[in-house]
Amino acid sequence: MKFLDQAKIFVRSGDGGAGSVSFLREKFVEFGGPNGGNGGRGGDVVVECVDGLNTLIDYRYQQHFKASTGTHGMGKNRTGADGAHTILRVPVGTQVFEDDNETLIADLTEVGQRIVLLSGGNGGFGNAHFKTSSNQAPRHANPGQVGVEKWIWLRLKLIADAGLVGLPNAGKSTFLAAVSAAKPKIAGYPFTTLHPNLGVVSIGERDFVLADLPGLIEGASEGAGIGDRFLGHVERCGVLVHLIDGTQDDIKGAYKTIRGELTAYDERLGDKPELVVLNKIDAIDPDELKEKVKVLKKASKADVLLVSGVTGQGVDQVLYDIVGVLDAEKAAKVEAARRKIEPNWVP
Repeated sequence: MKFLDQAKIFVRSGDGGAGSVSFLREKFVEFGGPNGGNGGRGGDVVVECVDGLNTLIDYRYQQHFKASTGTHGMGKNRTGADGAHTILRVPVGTQVFEDDNETLIADLTEVGQRIVLLSGGNGGFGNAHFKTSSNQAPRHANPGQVGVEKWIWLRLKLIADAGLVGLPNAGKSTFLAAVSAAKPKIAGYPFTTLHPNLGVVSIGERDFVLADLPGLIEGASEGAGIGDRFLGHVERCGVLVHLIDGTQDDIKGAYKTIRGELTAYDERLGDKPELVVLNKIDAIDPDELKEKVKVLKKASKADVLLVSGVTGQGVDQVLYDIVGVLDAEKAAKVEAARRKIEPNWVP
């Protein structure tokens, strides 16, 4: 299945059914009077977050969605049936934007969340509704209210606990394949990964979701390479795992390039917890490795983890560190929520 994280679609709610003009005509009933029923309400357009989806591919081949019109009213005071709703089923992490692709309508982050995007038109009143003491035989009814229509954008941001970032060929896909059951494409040329990949990682008694994002290059925020289109997927990650190819010469430049592109995309990404990982250490001489670690540690001002995605060396340590950061983030959120409820609470 092709990964699709953005789609533009047209939606329209249903028109309300028209009211009926009708009179009771029955033998031996001298003054039957009006008995036209009301029209049914038009269907709504609903966006629902469901389980089992991880792409917006369903909206690639169909872009127009219209709810049903309400049934018209009928004689004998019969009210028309309401129109059927149109339900847009989307994966967890989908955002709904207006046509300008900037105004956020809804952010669906949990299974079962649903919003009424457009309400259907009200049904028209039948002539029985207008009967009064001074107008006992009204001969008019209301038409149904017209539905609402507009274009919207659906944008998917994957919900992963940790995200792999780095230059092309840093070994991100190899690392994901080594720690999970995911089978991303792996090859010895840049931009092997063209779409994000997800994998569930188990370490100890813990599970978490790891996302592998396409590689960034200098100028990605301005559209170079495949640009920063997929960087939105790391906005929801609790920790960034910054993989650096240890076999390249300019270790410091590689680190600074990615950090610069993250900050250019969104300053909040620069504040996310980060694990700096030097990959492919199996292909580096010990003396050279020691020097590169020193340079990278000075550039990042953080501890450097050593890993080989091919041999598995150091992989478990990275996974345990990811779990540690995720647990710390969760504890901080719980404490912040508790302090909001009880300002004087002391842990």
